[in-house]
Amino acid sequence: MLAYRLLTGGDDPAFCHKVTEALAKGWQLHGAPAYAHDPQTGAMRCAQAVVKDVPGLDYDPDQKLGVL
Repeated sequence: MLAYRLLTGGDDPAFCHKVTEALAKGWQLHGAPAYAHDPQTGAMRCAQAVVKDVPGLDYDPDQKLGVL
């Protein structure tokens, strides 16, 4: 199964660490990052899609993808 996650966060080091941690756990970048202004907070927000091939795992909508 190909698992998918969309990582989001503020434009800060914590977001970079979140993506780096996912890469260290075997996730791969999927597409280009997104960067947008959040008008409610006035801050910039980042998003990066990641995917991971998980052999032997069947799709389950209750699966916690963050622990893969």
